[in-house]
Amino acid sequence: MKAKAMILAAGRGERMRPLTDTTPKPLLKVQGRPLLQWAIQGLYTGGVRQIVINTAWLGDQISSHFGSNHRYASLAYSHEGRDFGEALETAGGIVRALPLLGEVFWVVAGDMFAPGFVFSKTAVDRFVASKRLAHLWLVPNPPHNPKGDFGISPDGLALGDAPRKFTFSTIGLYRSALFTSPYCDVAPGNPSGIKAPLAPVLRAAMAEGLVSAELYEGDWADVGTPERLVAVNKRKRPAQGGPDSV
Repeated sequence: MKAKAMILAAGRGERMRPLTDTTPKPLLKVQGRPLLQWAIQGLYTGGVRQIVINTAWLGDQISSHFGSNHRYASLAYSHEGRDFGEALETAGGIVRALPLLGEVFWVVAGDMFAPGFVFSKTAVDRFVASKRLAHLWLVPNPPHNPKGDFGISPDGLALGDAPRKFTFSTIGLYRSALFTSPYCDVAPGNPSGIKAPLAPVLRAAMAEGLVSAELYEGDWADVGTPERLVAVNKRKRPAQGGPDSV
């Protein structure tokens, strides 16, 4: 199976202000490239050729910058800002984009920086064979999230409650069935533009043992504030396969 992917890029970027007052956060430069380009490039290197990007705040800048049909990937856009005036949160945005995504797909946040992460076909095949509804990559807790989000059981299940929790990297593989009843009550395609967070959907599936997880200990950052942006830009520029410009 060749999975498609969705990159979440609809947020306002309140914590990144004033930088995001005139520029959407996914277009801020990290290591000389727009932040969103690192996710596109990582997916391309892993063999993903069809990517959906949701937008809201200053979303036209994103679609104008990256376009749709270019030599590296086919990009489609779910313009939540145009359709509803604002972002629909993570689960709401995913449900809105489901008609473009297929049965199994990657999701990653557009403000996540993980240049060494491999979006591998092996991971997709393993996930498809598992019959789980989601597989999450967790990371060691950064200073801004010391308590973490989810745990990992000895047999690799994601846990909503655990003595030791890790931070959700925002990288995950999903089945479209996760975003239907009984885990998610937003109507298919989200025609009403309902806002819905992802965590309750995941926790409902975790309670039934339908979400797996693993720990990723490579280079990772949530570029959510000006201070974190400065810190990431001070790092040595990583090597990454694929196109240098998209």
